[in-house]
Amino acid sequence: MRSFDFAPLYRATIGFDQIANMMDRVSTNDTGQSSYPPYNIEKTAEDGYCISIAVAGFAEADLGIEVKENTLHVSARKPEPSEEKTYLHRGIATRTFDRQFHLADHVRATGASHVDGMLHIDLVREVPEALKPRRIEIQSKAPSKAEAAAA
Repeated sequence: MRSFDFAPLYRATIGFDQIANMMDRVSTNDTGQSSYPPYNIEKTAEDGYCISIAVAGFAEADLGIEVKENTLHVSARKPEPSEEKTYLHRGIATRTFDRQFHLADHVRATGASHVDGMLHIDLVREVPEALKPRRIEIQSKAPSKAEAAAA
């Protein structure tokens, strides 16, 4: 497997460390992250997104959602059952999990809902006015007094 050294990028740039960190994270192929629970990421509007996570068997009290440093953490902890059950087949996975989603700048979680065994987390990208493109009007230059007198 190839290995890339991003040290020159850190030395030669200022303020682009997030890009280098992201490339480093992608190139290491987060193999420690399991595929449980399954999830979808949907684009719902121009600047709107929804993450839907299958959380069958979990109550709202068992789930936790937290945003910290542009990372969305979704976790679930199932309390130990007070009575011991004997299963003939156990196909519904209710094991604990901690899933992380890295959010781009200016993306924030606006709400969450738990419906029919699915956890839906709504996200929106809110670009500040100062960072939005703006149009600069071009004005014709008025002739100076010296130019007007010479003409």
